[in-house]
Amino acid sequence: MAVSDDFTTRLVDPFRSELLAHCYRMLGSADDAEDMVQETYLRAWRSLDGFEGRSSLRTWLYRIATNACLTAIERHGRRPLPSGLGAPLEGPQSQIPGPADDVPWLTPLPDALLGVAADDPAAIAGRRDSLRLALIAAWQFLPARQRAVLILRDVLDWPAAEVADVLGTTTTAVNSALRRARARLVKVAPAEADVSPPSGHSARELLDRYLAAFERADMAELARLLREDAVLEMPPVPAWFIGRDDVVRFFGMHVLTEPNLHRLVRTAANGQPAVAVYRRGQGGRFDAHAIQVLSVTADQISRIDTFLDTALFGTFGLPAVYQAGAASGPDGDLAGRPPGRT
Repeated sequence: MAVSDDFTTRLVDPFRSELLAHCYRMLGSADDAEDMVQETYLRAWRSLDGFEGRSSLRTWLYRIATNACLTAIERHGRRPLPSGLGAPLEGPQSQIPGPADDVPWLTPLPDALLGVAADDPAAIAGRRDSLRLALIAAWQFLPARQRAVLILRDVLDWPAAEVADVLGTTTTAVNSALRRARARLVKVAPAEADVSPPSGHSARELLDRYLAAFERADMAELARLLREDAVLEMPPVPAWFIGRDDVVRFFGMHVLTEPNLHRLVRTAANGQPAVAVYRRGQGGRFDAHAIQVLSVTADQISRIDTFLDTALFGTFGLPAVYQAGAASGPDGDLAGRPPGRT
């Protein structure tokens, strides 16, 4: 059953960005979030005749989207990062395990997918701190309904009665679930989940230095940029490192083995600075290699989440082969390459 263009354009498109952000917070996957938005549109279209206007259209759409996400979580479970699966490796000399392609890994959300005007309330809601990668990862430890309650109450600031209506339960049950979710989150959320990153000139300068150090394989400068307790993880590799020394040694041994082996392009994800990494291959061509999302606190980098999934380049609207001289667009994407799914 096709969804009416008029229904999409007139009724539900104004809510698309915030629904996408909501589904991503629930699911931890940009692709899954896109699927749930489309599922929400389809379910809303099919049941439009039954919409009696007792709640707002926005609340009605959130009810559909939230329940679609709860069903998806029941089918697929949580999406972890490697740091959510066990202890870090004891130094880069340890045996590095191969990719765990059977794990449904958490993936980043390109900022440009929320492509709406900066003064739009949906843009403000979609890019607030509640999209930070560390926080999304922490929420994955919550049972599905607790996760929904926490997001609707603490992120969207909905009254308990409205959340109860969305979830088909009571305000007492909502308040109880919220208390349990908050208590659980205190135990599992990493420290940087509670730290707001810098913005403006200082963040831009730090990112410039990181790009230059990475491309030059300048390990001394990289060490200066990393916080002492910096974390590196590389899904789908189910291993991770903690500590500046281990991270720098790993890069030196396995990644930054010579200068000019990589080209980096700025982008943005989860409201954080990010880079697309291209690696030199045969014939000197730089091919898509990884998307890195950087967590920045004060004037240093506290976490590097390296997603070794070249399919993400399509999600970010980036080409598979580096184009020398290409400029970054306003949100960091290559100019003229609108983000979209492949």
